[in-house]
Amino acid sequence: MTTLEAMDMGGIIHPHTTIGAPDRPVIFDRGEGAVLWDVHGKSYLDGTCGLWQCPAGHGRKELAAAAAAQIERLEFYSSFNDYSNEPAIRLADRLLKLAPAGIERVFFTNGGSEGNETAIKLARLAQYNAGRPQRTVILARTAGYHGMGGGSLSATGIDRLRTGFGPLLPDVEFLGKPHSLEHDTDTLVAELENKIAELGPDRIAAFIGEPVLGVGGMVPPPADYWPRVQEVLRRHDILLILDEIVTGFGRVGHWFAAEYYGIEPDMIVTAKGLSSGYIPMGAVLIGRRVLDLADGATFSHGFTYNGHPVGAAVALANLDILEREGLLERAKTVGARVMDGLAPLGELAHVREVRGVGLMLGIELDRDAASVQAGARADGLIIRAAGNNIVISPPLVITDEQADTLVRVVSTHVRAAGN
Repeated sequence: MTTLEAMDMGGIIHPHTTIGAPDRPVIFDRGEGAVLWDVHGKSYLDGTCGLWQCPAGHGRKELAAAAAAQIERLEFYSSFNDYSNEPAIRLADRLLKLAPAGIERVFFTNGGSEGNETAIKLARLAQYNAGRPQRTVILARTAGYHGMGGGSLSATGIDRLRTGFGPLLPDVEFLGKPHSLEHDTDTLVAELENKIAELGPDRIAAFIGEPVLGVGGMVPPPADYWPRVQEVLRRHDILLILDEIVTGFGRVGHWFAAEYYGIEPDMIVTAKGLSSGYIPMGAVLIGRRVLDLADGATFSHGFTYNGHPVGAAVALANLDILEREGLLERAKTVGARVMDGLAPLGELAHVREVRGVGLMLGIELDRDAASVQAGARADGLIIRAAGNNIVISPPLVITDEQADTLVRVVSTHVRAAGN
């Protein structure tokens, strides 16, 4: 064991690990494009984009240069009250031009969990300010993942992530998993209508959902699901919060999955791909209905690093890369290539489904997928096992040859898992 490994195991509690029983770490040293190298010189093809956050890939010198230039000019100052900075202003303007119709304001955060905390609080405040203080209920979906904060975890429908943390935010109600293997759209919409009737629409502030389930297994909903859900919510004057932390900025081949599904949410929560993970940065995009309801209210909410000038400068440079290199279209073409390569696995008896949208792909087994993750990593490919699901989401800069390698390694270990 190296000194660094011993220091890590003796000094750090990593997320989602067992306290007091640390695993020997894989310590990354550098990255370029879709490839990472550890401190021993072993290379790994990054099949998960870290945690979905690096569409532009690793080692982009122009993003480092953007950060350095901004640090030399103005490293940070608070954006509370009436303070601001040029990169944040320009980034907000850029996002409003990219966003779907109806989005008119931006609230900056440091990441996804903070974004969902912000959206939930703003939805409740907007209803309160409009003279409807009883509208506090948040509707969410089983298997949805929205973060690890108090409110964002409360809206996360994955039991293993909630266990042991005591009472969470009240007035959160869960609905069925939007997965065609389990429920068709008619069933999902009927359940939603029934829940609204049971609670009373005058008690519900908002519905929060991921366009495509991420941690829940890269699960696209039935094709007509989102337009029909939006229609029900609009009819009952319930706000729609779309959690695009994973799907935003090219992952599904569009700037936002809202475009892909043809809907106009009241709030869009973003992070990850906004800066390709080079600097923690997120943004909540806020629509006209929310602004009208909240007009005149003081939003007593914020984080120290809101509108961070370095994060905004990096995000602007990152959006330039995504546009200049045609990476949204790349997500479609390479995603189709990987999907075609993995499709034959769907014929295996122990594989329930192979699915995906753009470069957001999942394979569901009838058993735990941990052996697939472990085998792939031993062969130099990083993928993620989430229960029975294998999660695949490489950087959008992955080459065709690397995509074919990903397919080959994943296929080998999925087949082996059936033995």
